[in-house]
Amino acid sequence: MNSIEAYFHTDWAAMTHNDWIGLIMTVAAFIAMIAVYVYALHPSNREKLEAQRFIPLDDDRFDSEGKQ
Repeated sequence: MNSIEAYFHTDWAAMTHNDWIGLIMTVAAFIAMIAVYVYALHPSNREKLEAQRFIPLDDDRFDSEGKQ
């Protein structure tokens, strides 16, 4: 078990500003992805999201020249 602790050991005092920014951004992205998954998979949001299901495939919304 000691080798696993040594492998995952972090020297917090030796971290640079770039290390801290990267750590904060990684943790923030992880939390944001969890929030998006919870929002998208929540049953009460199903109808709202299903109504927008085919928006990427709907080319008629951007037809500004009136082609038919």
